[in-house]
Amino acid sequence: MGKEQGITEEQLRELPRYRESAAFSEEERLVIELSVEMTRAPVELPPELLDRLRSHFDETQLVELAAAIAWENHRARFNRVFGVRAVGFSEKATFCALPER
Repeated sequence: MGKEQGITEEQLRELPRYRESAAFSEEERLVIELSVEMTRAPVELPPELLDRLRSHFDETQLVELAAAIAWENHRARFNRVFGVRAVGFSEKATFCALPER
């Protein structure tokens, strides 16, 4: 994880196909996979995923990733309970990713 970069429009379009898409690096695919697993209930991280994550990230990076994912998951669930909706911050965006069904 060295350089910081934003999410590209191509990545937003390719998100439903992140496993096969060339728009994502291997590290990005692993982080998305971790995010997917952490949103399941109950959370049961496959040991092979943790092994693959550890081959790319150190323990501190994994803790930071898990904390960021958990926080966003908390916010999303909290907002849903209280009906919090978008308030127009991305009105000028050229693309809006819809959740996969």
